[in-house]
Amino acid sequence: MKLIILDHYSQASEWAAKYIRNRIIQFNPGPEKYFTLGLPTGSTPLGCYKKLIEYYKNGDLSFKYVKTFNMDEYVGLPRDHPESYHSFMWNNFFKHIDIHPENTHILDGNAVNLQAECDAFEEKIKAAGGIELFVGGIGPDGHIAFNEPGSSLVSRTRVKTLAMDTILANARFFDGELTKVPTMALTVGVGTVMDAREVMILITGAHKAFALYKAIEEGVNHMWTVSAFQQHPRTVFVCDEDATLELKVKTVKYFKAPNFRRLGYLYILERAGKQSVTLSPHKNLQEGHKQSNHRLISSSIIRVKNKRF
Repeated sequence: MKLIILDHYSQASEWAAKYIRNRIIQFNPGPEKYFTLGLPTGSTPLGCYKKLIEYYKNGDLSFKYVKTFNMDEYVGLPRDHPESYHSFMWNNFFKHIDIHPENTHILDGNAVNLQAECDAFEEKIKAAGGIELFVGGIGPDGHIAFNEPGSSLVSRTRVKTLAMDTILANARFFDGELTKVPTMALTVGVGTVMDAREVMILITGAHKAFALYKAIEEGVNHMWTVSAFQQHPRTVFVCDEDATLELKVKTVKYFKAPNFRRLGYLYILERAGKQSVTLSPHKNLQEGHKQSNHRLISSSIIRVKNKRF
């Protein structure tokens, strides 16, 4: 698990967009090999989408051989409604890039048989070879997609009743009127997202600080469904400073330390005289575990090249 902490929302958005851009370019998609990308809606990913559009317009990125699968859609809201997730994705992203409409997949909240629609969505993901990178956001209560508190952590795409906290949070998109907010949605399951080869979760703003704390510092809990991604082998949490307000200082220092970012980790050995030395990542597994006094020393006293960080 990685936690990337940037100073501001704009920096977090740019970091996420660059990560997506680089993953697509490195994948080198083509007619016989599409890059599959899971995408969220809501206000958090808007900055990321704007940067991706910028990369496309500058000629740095193409979505011609990218297939997308969106996380969710409201039930009963017309597709052309300004607050439907179909409208959101086309107005804020798809119509500004070179993706083919047939390569965009969004659940149909007006399907005659909603569960059949959900089952078909899962099959489309399988037919595409699975999701290479699933990007997600969370609510203040730690839900990812519309997997509300109490959802199964092995759930698949299904119909879900929205929690009151979610309805209250989304009322701002419906003129602040709760009666206009849909009470049900179609959503990918936690298990669906966990099946992706890599997951990147965007968390910004002080109002989501407690959810980030639950996701990072506490154990896996179905009441905070984002916490399930502690167990994914390739999860990247991307956040701004405001979202770290509930984290312990030592947690923030650990993930923000420049050398930890570059090397991934440092093994510290405390020798006689309490002198701290570091081993290179190539040696640590061979030598570090041979030391009986091997232990990790707080980042507040680690020195690299005679400098504190």
